[in-house]
Amino acid sequence: MADFQRIGILGGMGPQATILLMQKLLDAVQTDDDAGHIPLIVDQNPQVPSRIKRLIEGTGEDPAPVLAEMAQRLVAGGAMALAMPCNTAHHYAGAIRAAVTVPLLDMVDISVDHAAGLAGPSGKVGILASPAVRRVGLFDAALAKRGLTGVYATDEAAMLAAIRQIKAEGPQPQARATLLAASAQLLSQGARVQMIACTEFSLIAESVAPQAIRFDTLDRLVGAIIAFATENRGKTSAQK
Repeated sequence: MADFQRIGILGGMGPQATILLMQKLLDAVQTDDDAGHIPLIVDQNPQVPSRIKRLIEGTGEDPAPVLAEMAQRLVAGGAMALAMPCNTAHHYAGAIRAAVTVPLLDMVDISVDHAAGLAGPSGKVGILASPAVRRVGLFDAALAKRGLTGVYATDEAAMLAAIRQIKAEGPQPQARATLLAASAQLLSQGARVQMIACTEFSLIAESVAPQAIRFDTLDRLVGAIIAFATENRGKTSAQK
């Protein structure tokens, strides 16, 4: 039986989200033996410089060099593709791609493609994310390319506080209430299709308003990892 290709995970942003990605991958693959699961090389690096401090507060170190080094280590260890379970960190995707020759499975493009299928032409897509995502326009170009409009929660302070609470204490009722309120606000603005675009919020995904058509960008990344590993099963680097 041909082997799956190893996938390198740029993790630690945050640690629970990386573990959640791995658990979702295990749950998504139906197999009766260990060998049927996707092989991973995981760099669980919580010391990646804070994206919040860099992009929101303007005081932090640049995460790009650290992410590039992580990518290089993963490829040196045998990774044939990379995945990063952090939406905001995709702001630095260019630095990662420049550092290695293997593909980065881009959670932004994958998720916007899925949103386009749900929202239809000229649709609105609610984005439940860190305020940094809006500030850097992480999804905006990809949405505009497909004729979609991104809609963001207006209480950015509350969203940021919820993310920080989850990082510090894990899922808490206050964070769940914040996500529900943000989701309800997006619904009131005509954004029924909503994507959970922060992997801290992936930990409380069920807190989105029940009337929303929601999906999690982390789930889309899981699907892309499985698709890549399956389609490239048994191939060498030279064959891809």
